[in-house]
Amino acid sequence: MKSGPRWECSSTAGAGVVAVGCERATAPVAEKTRYKSVYVPFDNSVHALRAAELGIAIARGTGACVTASHVYAAGLHDRRFRQMESGLPDRYLKEDKLVEQREIHDDLITRGLTIISGSYLDVFGEKCRAAGVAGERVLLDGRNWQQLVRDIEASSHDLVIMGALGLGAVEGSVLGSVCERVARRIHRDLLVVKSLESNESEAIVVALDGSAHSYGALKAALALGRMLDKPVEAISAFDPYFHYVAFNSIAKVLSAEAARVFRFQEQEKLHEEIIDSGLAKIYQANLELARKVAADEGVALKTTLLAGKPFQQILKYVRETRPWLLAMGRTGIHSEPGMDLGSNTENVLRMSPCNVLLAAGVFEPPLEAIADATIVWSKESEARMERVPPHARGMAKKAVIQYAVKRGHTVITSDVIDACLAKLMPPGAREAMAAVVASGGRGKCPFVHGAKPRAAGEETIWEREALLALDQIADLTAREHERLRIEKLARRSGERVVTRTMVAAVRGAATHES
Repeated sequence: MKSGPRWECSSTAGAGVVAVGCERATAPVAEKTRYKSVYVPFDNSVHALRAAELGIAIARGTGACVTASHVYAAGLHDRRFRQMESGLPDRYLKEDKLVEQREIHDDLITRGLTIISGSYLDVFGEKCRAAGVAGERVLLDGRNWQQLVRDIEASSHDLVIMGALGLGAVEGSVLGSVCERVARRIHRDLLVVKSLESNESEAIVVALDGSAHSYGALKAALALGRMLDKPVEAISAFDPYFHYVAFNSIAKVLSAEAARVFRFQEQEKLHEEIIDSGLAKIYQANLELARKVAADEGVALKTTLLAGKPFQQILKYVRETRPWLLAMGRTGIHSEPGMDLGSNTENVLRMSPCNVLLAAGVFEPPLEAIADATIVWSKESEARMERVPPHARGMAKKAVIQYAVKRGHTVITSDVIDACLAKLMPPGAREAMAAVVASGGRGKCPFVHGAKPRAAGEETIWEREALLALDQIADLTAREHERLRIEKLARRSGERVVTRTMVAAVRGAATHES
């Protein structure tokens, strides 16, 4: 690999790394700029030229530095030449002639490919100089996609802009092998140039599925919209039809007895009633949540809900509306750790007619926003939370919402509250909270009576949060009395560890009692 700090305007082909234009240290950086370093794999193909233009446009508007790289494979050419030696004319097959030709060829290939690659990057350099932006270039020797992945992963570049096709494209090509291999292996935002039209006034569309990766794509799209002065909109596609296909397939194989045990007809009706409306509500909620996230950044987000196979509906939408860019998460809501590209993302990347941004970052919207958009409380669960003492209600409600969101619940019922308590609290604390809730905070003792006492002399342990809660009592004498009372109740209930919840329960009961 050949590299160096920067190009000067008088650069010549074959220099390692060249920089043109303004100094990076003095370049103005826009407020809230997401991308500070842009990387463009460059082979002088029409798609690469368009990628360079986009990288330079982003750099011009934000002060980012843009780097172009070109990979040449001297070793590959050398190997291929040796494989073809047997086809040389007889006069070249003498040993001394072969040695001479190998030396000449090795020298020409090494120097020639370096000169050609440098000349490619000079085209990029001229574009940088004309736009007045900071630019760098890197020459790499080796297997093209491997060298690109290594260079990107070892760098601080936060956006890669790459042509979907290279010099080897033919009629019918939709995605080059180098682009696809790089897309699967890098952990940076990747903008794949598929359209050669300018479409400078067209929108950026984000495909959402409720995953943190899709909200990461939303944040990236909002940043690009600010940089390039483009409107941003969001779509969300859900598939309400798959369960029809699944039940038809099941119906073909189930015997009458198996259908009776499975209660097939009841299950089918339940799925039809729940899934058709339930999925629409979930994905509409994703759009409402995206609208709130965008509003926090001062963007009024247009949203559209689509029904059908997600990748098909996304492709249909972009073909009809012709946006400038489609942004997606690298993986989706049902992805497992270690996945490179989700199936919907892979299909869209291959078949989309417009540019595609694969966002590597993730974003979790604020819990309050998620709850407002997606969570409904049953009447029974709301009544239970109303019985929690006011000073502890906010903390308890937040814990239940966190539990519900992580497990995909959209309706909080009493059993969800019970499961949350079982997950987050030790048995004694659960029973204490249950006693307080059942008594509306008026119970004489928030700990459970009748529990097996601890062994004599066994020390009581205080969690840090519990001590901090106890320290809220300003009067030192009252604080010490409260500590002794709580430890006594803990011993009676068989609890060795005092938690913040236990302290809140005891103090809440005492407050209502007084």
